[in-house]
Amino acid sequence: MSSPLRATAELRTAVSRVLEEFLHDQTAVLREVSADCDPVLDAIAALLRGGKRLRPAFCFWGYHGVAEDLPDDGIVTAAAALELFQAAALIHDDVMDDSDTRRGQPAVHRRFEALHREQDWEGSRTRFGLAGAVLAGDLCLSWSDELFSRSELPAEAMLRGRRVFNTMRTQLMGGQYLDMLEQASSTQRGSDGAVDRARRVLTFKSAKYSIEHPLLLGGSLAGASTDLLADYSRFGLALGEAFQLRDDVLGVFGDPAETGKPAGDDLREGKRTVLVGLAVQNATPAQAETVRRLLGDPDLTTEGVDMLRDVLTDTGALAGVEALIEQQVGVACATLDGADLTEDARGALHALVVAATSRRS
Repeated sequence: MSSPLRATAELRTAVSRVLEEFLHDQTAVLREVSADCDPVLDAIAALLRGGKRLRPAFCFWGYHGVAEDLPDDGIVTAAAALELFQAAALIHDDVMDDSDTRRGQPAVHRRFEALHREQDWEGSRTRFGLAGAVLAGDLCLSWSDELFSRSELPAEAMLRGRRVFNTMRTQLMGGQYLDMLEQASSTQRGSDGAVDRARRVLTFKSAKYSIEHPLLLGGSLAGASTDLLADYSRFGLALGEAFQLRDDVLGVFGDPAETGKPAGDDLREGKRTVLVGLAVQNATPAQAETVRRLLGDPDLTTEGVDMLRDVLTDTGALAGVEALIEQQVGVACATLDGADLTEDARGALHALVVAATSRRS
């Protein structure tokens, strides 16, 4: 195998090639239905061209942490399936959050709205956009399973991996529901326990399927020991939380040119993140009223975004999240240093810690 950094870069290219070939095959399948299905494929293909390929990378190195001489045959395909699952989650998440953009381009439901408007079709553009996005997301979800099955790894390896793959998909949906529930019920539930609830949402909506489950999937496919899988889980959960906390900070304070989303979009969507939970927990009555009045306003102005940013900073919420990120990165790195895995994998995973928690998108 080439050096860990070079192997990770080569993996990104290989995953993109697998996805392109898979979409080419699916184009032929959908063309039997009608060429009118092409916009669905175009929307999915455009979304899949973006992203850092972090989940495939964690899967790949989870696999190669077991032994130096494991072949790459099959693992790249299995890892690429995670990108289709990620696409399904993003498409549906943007519908639930009513987001306008994703990865610097229109969200999938907005693409279908635009198609309806451009063609001057009948009925509601909004309903057409939502329906198109639901179908595109469902396709990606089913395709993730199909591509995973194409990996052609040994039957016993696939059985081990299938357990992780199935758990990952079910628990993400549970996490998505908790996220939706928190946005709807947080006012009634009050500030007590808001941070704990936000961290639970974060764990099951992001941390597990972004890092822990990809690592466990790769390790399970390679036949990793119980001890190594336990270390993968400990590392993945800690880093996964740090990864999502960084994303939450960028969603409020990040540069739109780098995040691909308008500044303060998470505030307009009313996301009940750990950042918001800490602010509400520590807020004065006046600050709490500002949050209550402005958070979740879809028409929030730049001035309103600045007011909420001030609350998040002045209450110590931003500093608290930065401290939690540092703490969880420390747990992840300490676990990685003590784990019994190949040195190539250890080096690659240390590099991925930096990639996952960088202050830039």
